[in-house]
Amino acid sequence: MLMTFKRILAAGATSFARSGLVSFATVLIMTVTLIIVGTLLLLSAVLTNTLASIQNKVDVNVYFTTAAQASEVQDVQSRLQQRPDVAAVTFTSADDALAQFRQNHTSDTLTLQALDQLGGNPLGASLAVRAKDPSQYAAIVTFLQNDSAASSIIDRINYAQNKVIIDRLTNAIKATQEAGLAIALLFAIASVVIALATVRLAIYSARDEIAVMRLVGASNTYIRGPFIVAGIISGLISGLIALAFFFPIAWYAGRSFTEWLGGFNLFTYYVSNFPYIFLVIIGSGFGLGAIASFLAVRRYLRI
Repeated sequence: MLMTFKRILAAGATSFARSGLVSFATVLIMTVTLIIVGTLLLLSAVLTNTLASIQNKVDVNVYFTTAAQASEVQDVQSRLQQRPDVAAVTFTSADDALAQFRQNHTSDTLTLQALDQLGGNPLGASLAVRAKDPSQYAAIVTFLQNDSAASSIIDRINYAQNKVIIDRLTNAIKATQEAGLAIALLFAIASVVIALATVRLAIYSARDEIAVMRLVGASNTYIRGPFIVAGIISGLISGLIALAFFFPIAWYAGRSFTEWLGGFNLFTYYVSNFPYIFLVIIGSGFGLGAIASFLAVRRYLRI
């Protein structure tokens, strides 16, 4: 068995080398497909980072009445932080809110004069609540509204104002994930179909050699094996070419577009996640080559 396996590997490598133009076409098509797969992988990372950045800026602000004590507000904060769907809760005291209001209106003399004439602080404390997922804000708001201790000191919650943005962000994340999966699947199918045609051409080119092998009593596995090995070799070479292609692209993007991408360095991501990217692209190349060759020899090599 080991000797047969070695002979199949050697025959597959020889078949790949002798096929010449057919092998080149197979490698070219698979390389394009794997570049598309890698591009979707990197774009997904960029988009995920962008959506995460936007998501971190979207929150729900809970404004408390001026009569609410700081200890009461902090008690609500503590209960919110214990919820599994809450990522962070930021407390802003009434004094800090007043100081921030004055800073934001330093050029508005009339507003500051009106504030001074009140003789006190008209602003209450507030909590900025950020959920782990945008779809969880509704449950958090419902919790606050149904909590008797919290609802009695809450003045208003700005969830209704942010709901449109939150819903759009949730839909964008879902649509992006579904579109990326659909595009990757589409190109994988296209690659298999095209690879089927190239492997069929390789089988046709070797028809005389196959006929001789049948005459001398070669087994079905020995006849089919080299074509599958050649397909796997094509996939592995295509994966290596795709990885080499992305290195300068990621370096240039990391150098030129980091600020534009909100601090996300694509080259740093490529280098730090290279083992994962390597496994995805090389594994995809191996799988595409093996599947396409296996289907081709079953369909076109009737033995």
